[in-house]
This record gives sequence, structure tokens and C-alpha cells, in this order.
Amino acid sequence: MAIPIYIIGSSNTDMVVKAERLPAPGETILGGTFLMNAGGKGANQAVAAARLGGSVTLVANVGNDLFGKQSILQFRQENINTNYISVDPVYPSGVALINVNAQGENCIAVAPGANGQLTPELLKAFFADIKSPAIALVQLEIPITTVEYIVEQCKQRSIPVILNPAPAHVLSKEVLRNVFLITPNETEAELLTGIRITDNASAEKAARIFHEIGIPNVVLTLGERGAYWSSPKDSGLVSVPVVSAMDTTAAGDCFNGAMAVALAEQRLLDDAVLFACRAASISVTRMGAQSSMPTRKEVDAHK
Repeated sequence: MAIPIYIIGSSNTDMVVKAERLPAPGETILGGTFLMNAGGKGANQAVAAARLGGSVTLVANVGNDLFGKQSILQFRQENINTNYISVDPVYPSGVALINVNAQGENCIAVAPGANGQLTPELLKAFFADIKSPAIALVQLEIPITTVEYIVEQCKQRSIPVILNPAPAHVLSKEVLRNVFLITPNETEAELLTGIRITDNASAEKAARIFHEIGIPNVVLTLGERGAYWSSPKDSGLVSVPVVSAMDTTAAGDCFNGAMAVALAEQRLLDDAVLFACRAASISVTRMGAQSSMPTRKEVDAHK
């Protein structure tokens, strides 16, 4: 039986321009297509997990504005529990400006707004209500002090934490050693371990450093090369299906949401990584963040 998934993180509105190429500094590019989508790492992961069949509660902070109200409505339509989403009386909802080129590569600038005000104080009611068994998923688009509080509170309740250390940020070993699973990409892994990942040997070396810190499970996402996983007993590389990428925005969020669902279903780590790779490979064939997240039926058929 699957256990509840608590996702604590950011909620943004994404404003996307897709053009042939990304602009250089100081350059204006004419042409392209504009899209406005719901985004934010926490929200993206919540939608991904919910569409894949997870029992999801999202904990976030949005502005008292049109973007915030629309986001909460959309979460409810995705069958996400919104009881612990706070509405900030002062700060606006977070916004992300995204450029996407013809190859699906992107660059993103985020104005965090209310996400930056998701403080431990706002989480006290949530932690007063929850209990094990459950699994938590957290990212770094909220204050680092809040992330530290989340990890400590989950530890006290024996709730395993999946940490997606994105955007890249230095974290203390005290925080990291209380994490059940860490899921960095190559850039984030290099920041946290000092290892530049270029092949399986360097991925294994980075994973070993995480293990030495005290993290029992490591999954390094490697883009089109797949994902390298390492547990106390075994390790391996999972390849991703070959697809024609349209937009890689939120592919990592799709991967993490899928990982949470698979682990909530008590799957082994290698099987969870395979499931997450399949989900992410579908998401990159579509434009947008939450709009690109696949359903469970689609992932189960994508083998």
C-alpha cells in the first residue's frame, strides 16, 4: 500500500518564450512563441506525483494575487491537498522567466516572491498534524533555514526525506546526513562533492562522497545519459528512452515527483529510478512545466 507524499517547496507562474536560440547578454531576439504556465519546483513535483497516482499534499506559500489564486485552484483540480498552502498578505506569488531554444535547452530567472517567505513558523501547523508512515520531498527554491527545519522535523517523526538540491546551493553536512535520498544533477553534485561528473567512474566517486557524509541513497541525474543510482547494497546506471526533446523545463521535477511516487509504493531504488526516467523522458517531448507532466497510464505504456 502506498504511503502519503508531502512535498514542501515553491510555487511559481512561468512565463516562457520559445525561439530558435537563446539571446546573448544585451541581445533582443524577435519572433518566437509565448506561453504562461504554472511552475515552481515544489508545485511541479506535486503535479507530477499526483498525475502518477501519488497521494500528494503540497506545502507552499503564494501571494494574495491572481497567480496565487489560480495556482491553488489548479492544484485542487489535480487532486492535490492544498490545506497547508499559505497566502502571503505582503509578498506576490513567485514568477519565473524562461527562454527555450529550438533544441529544448533553457535558461531561467526566478523572482521568488512569497516562496522566500515560507518560514518555519508557517510550517508548524503542518508538522503538528503529520505522522509516519509518509515520505517528504523538498527542494531549494525556499529559504535554506526552512529546508534545515524540514529535515530536522521529518527526522523526529521518522519520515524519510528526498532532497532535490536545486537550484544548486551549499548545504551543511548536518542537514545532508539526515536525508534518506539525494537527487542532484551533475552541476549540483559537483558543487556538493567537488567531483566533476563525466562518466560512470566519476559518478561513483561522487556518490561515495555522499555516502560518507551519511546519505544512504544517491541518484545522480545525467540528462540524456540517464541516471546513476547508488544504495548501501548496490549501484548502477539507468538509461533513458531516446526521444525528440522539445522543452527540458521541469524534466528534473518530473523525475523527482516520479521517484517520490515509486518509493511511496515501496519500490526498490533501481526500479524507482527506471520509473522516474520513463516519466521524465515523456515530459521533455512537451512544452511547459506542469503541463508537460505525464499520467500514470502514459508512463506504464512507455517501456
